[in-house]
Amino acid sequence: MIDRRRRIWGWMFFDWAQQPYATLGLTFVFGPYFASVAAQYFLAGGASDGAARAEAQGLWSLAQTCSGIVIALAGPILGAWADSSGRKMPWFYLFTAITVVCAASLWWLYPDGTNLYLVLVLFWIGFTASESAFNLANAILPSLGDPKDVGRISGGATAFGYWGGVLSLAIMLGLFVEQGTSGTTLLGNPPALGLDGEAMEGTRLVGPFIAVWFALFIIPFLRVDFDAPRRASRARPPLRQVLGELGQTIREVARRRSLSAFLVGSMLYRDALSALYSFGGIYATLVLDWSVVDVGVFGVIAAVSAAVMAWLGGMADKRFGPKPVLVVCCWVLIAVCVVIVSMSREHLFWIALPISSTVPDVIFYVCGAIIGGAGGVLYSASRSLMVRHTDPARPAEAFGLFALTGRVTAFLAPALITVFTYATGSNQLGFLPVIALFLIGLGLLGWVNKDGDRAEWSASSPPPSSP
Repeated sequence: MIDRRRRIWGWMFFDWAQQPYATLGLTFVFGPYFASVAAQYFLAGGASDGAARAEAQGLWSLAQTCSGIVIALAGPILGAWADSSGRKMPWFYLFTAITVVCAASLWWLYPDGTNLYLVLVLFWIGFTASESAFNLANAILPSLGDPKDVGRISGGATAFGYWGGVLSLAIMLGLFVEQGTSGTTLLGNPPALGLDGEAMEGTRLVGPFIAVWFALFIIPFLRVDFDAPRRASRARPPLRQVLGELGQTIREVARRRSLSAFLVGSMLYRDALSALYSFGGIYATLVLDWSVVDVGVFGVIAAVSAAVMAWLGGMADKRFGPKPVLVVCCWVLIAVCVVIVSMSREHLFWIALPISSTVPDVIFYVCGAIIGGAGGVLYSASRSLMVRHTDPARPAEAFGLFALTGRVTAFLAPALITVFTYATGSNQLGFLPVIALFLIGLGLLGWVNKDGDRAEWSASSPPPSSP
């Protein structure tokens, strides 16, 4: 019992360690800071205000597209290799090193746009490494408990990770991130550690902060040897064998209606959710003219909501199963997207608003809380439902396919947002494709068996054999 509890807590610490890369880096601090710097950079280069903002959003989405393609292609191969060799830990050490180095480099994006493209590339390399490690960590989930407990464990880990995001964001906002041109933090003080507020050093510290956080809190995870049961019995497999087993698994997936519908459906709604996370802070910066601190407060609200709702979602998953939880979350997120698309500083749907109105700000804060809560539950329940479709003999490969389908179209939402943003010249209308992705994903969930299919599949089909 003690060993099992230690394994579960060690595994949960991966969520805690990784969360700030998404919370601080992707969404609420570095993302908006990058958008603001990039927009000013293009404006100084002669672009109009609207074109500069669209160019900033388009550049971010292009980089996210490239990262998604790499994660999608690497996920299944890494998973198949890990299952065949029985070794995941060396990959965790490698990806940790890459993530830490790339996160630390965010310091070098200056307010005048110096190193803009270099830091953008390094940020997404680190994100790619972090997500690749996360995909392998997900494959450990089936070994931590029986199917009835997996939803609760997944929800607990997601909630734990979001609390890490809340704490890290509160530290950054309270001690380091500058408010607009005042050069002071949310607490009204200059940035801690003697950092120069005029040079935005408090905000730029987000990179080194993420690096130190990840390096420190990944230790409890790395101290648990998740490879121990397999290492002694398996030699390093040849690549041909790994690819052969992966190909056989993919062919088998095509014959499993519930699994294939789930993978494609979750591919679309997870892609839409990633777009909301990635572009939420940028949207608030470019459409509502929020400062990085405004976006950070928005992030705290969203992260607290996500932490609370992920835990409650885990309880609901255990009682009702993951599929009903997923359906509710998709509908909630569709409603939020409709509001976001229909809102700007000047209007809400067809209702004109005074220039000084705070209605858009209040509504967007509410939307952030809902996105955070429903999004956290959506991913946790998806991870739980994937376990119900997973061959226990090859979990890393299965979650590699889960990563593949979650990333194979990761370019789709950013690319569609890019196309719609450039075509309409509107940041709001650029979000229309997100609604469509949620709707299609929701429709495909109708073909998914709420209890999964691994029991009947395992009884009728042997696991992939070596070629």
